[in-house]
Amino acid sequence: MSNFTGATVVGVKVRDGVVLATDTRMSYGGFIVSRSFKKVFLIMDKVGIAFAGLYGDVGGLVRFLEAQVKLYSLESGRKPSIASIAKYLSTLLYSYKYFPFFVEVLVGGIDSSGKPAIYVLDPLGSIISEDYAAAGSGATVAYGTLESGYNPEMSLDEAVELAINAVKAAILRDAGTGDGIDVLSIPVNGEASLNSIRLTLSEERRTQ
Repeated sequence: MSNFTGATVVGVKVRDGVVLATDTRMSYGGFIVSRSFKKVFLIMDKVGIAFAGLYGDVGGLVRFLEAQVKLYSLESGRKPSIASIAKYLSTLLYSYKYFPFFVEVLVGGIDSSGKPAIYVLDPLGSIISEDYAAAGSGATVAYGTLESGYNPEMSLDEAVELAINAVKAAILRDAGTGDGIDVLSIPVNGEASLNSIRLTLSEERRTQ
């Protein structure tokens, strides 16, 4: 699935917050369609979501989730928790199991008690909680960087650097991953921020 479209998304959880990072290349097979495609979204103040997979499915799921968050907020008078959002997405994906969304998903953010969390979902809605995760065609390479560099006691800035390095490692080895990196940082205290890093061809080819 993601080998056809190409993508790398990673998530890192530390005590100070959560980081989601993705590449920005949109490709089908060996053809690059766009070099600035968005794969990570802030769907609530403290909750973000990152996708690898078919781009039409990504857009559809983002619209589903944004609508559900607004509906829940209107009906209950409060915002849904990150666990509720992940479970809703899990149920939605499972309900389409015979005609599935071809996506892998990371949901990350801060729960109602102020604790960071990351959930990983496959196309059929299986859901697990992780300290760090990677998905997409470059996930295998990204995991090598994450596993060697992760420390639960690291700062949020260090987690941002680790996530960026994991995507960069995938860019070096996975043809479907490339061009730039979008980084969503969600702190326990403070506002979330989304930053973009654009890479030149020479930077993509440079070894770490």
